[in-house]
Amino acid sequence: MKTFNYVNSQEELRLMLGTPSLRGQNKVIPKIDEHCKDFIAHSPFLILATSDHEGNCDSSPRGDAPGFVYVLDDHHLVIPDRPGNKRVDSMFNILSNPKVGLLFLIPGMGETLRINGEAAIIKDEEVLKKMEAGGKSPLLGILVKVEQCYMHCGKAFKRSGLWEHERWEKKESLPNAAKILADHVNLPEMTEERIANDLKDGYKSKLY
Repeated sequence: MKTFNYVNSQEELRLMLGTPSLRGQNKVIPKIDEHCKDFIAHSPFLILATSDHEGNCDSSPRGDAPGFVYVLDDHHLVIPDRPGNKRVDSMFNILSNPKVGLLFLIPGMGETLRINGEAAIIKDEEVLKKMEAGGKSPLLGILVKVEQCYMHCGKAFKRSGLWEHERWEKKESLPNAAKILADHVNLPEMTEERIANDLKDGYKSKLY
């Protein structure tokens, strides 16, 4: 294995990369202001980052119609937990380490909204009813007590061309999710064809 040349201290890192501008330092606010509320109202997708008490990390995509995340007040928001594969990795992590990071995206917009805070799992029917979709309320919600909110620039999106259709690969050249899952699951009955059909059925009838 290759021997790497590591950066071993914050001082070394600062020496190499410099310090953030005053704008970069001052952009972090401790609440969900009107600008953040508007961004969340337009966002149909976020990434939820969690870790357990040992620091093992996980990132989970969450998405629905724009505004699917319910803002309770200037310091709290709720992410509905829609049906999934029942692994509940994020919620297990939250139970052992409540610290979370959120990244809100809006299609076509390069800038993103980052929110950090502490999470808890709630089952309050009155709150969950407000996030009803497909005629069903979520069984649980992830309540986040917000500690930091700030905008992140769009350089990553510019470099990747994520929203630029003309830079997308043709669908037939993309990785085959069903084949990947069949190989990873490695069970005789879980063929590529069966998994492809299961995925298709799940997307059609099991979103809510």
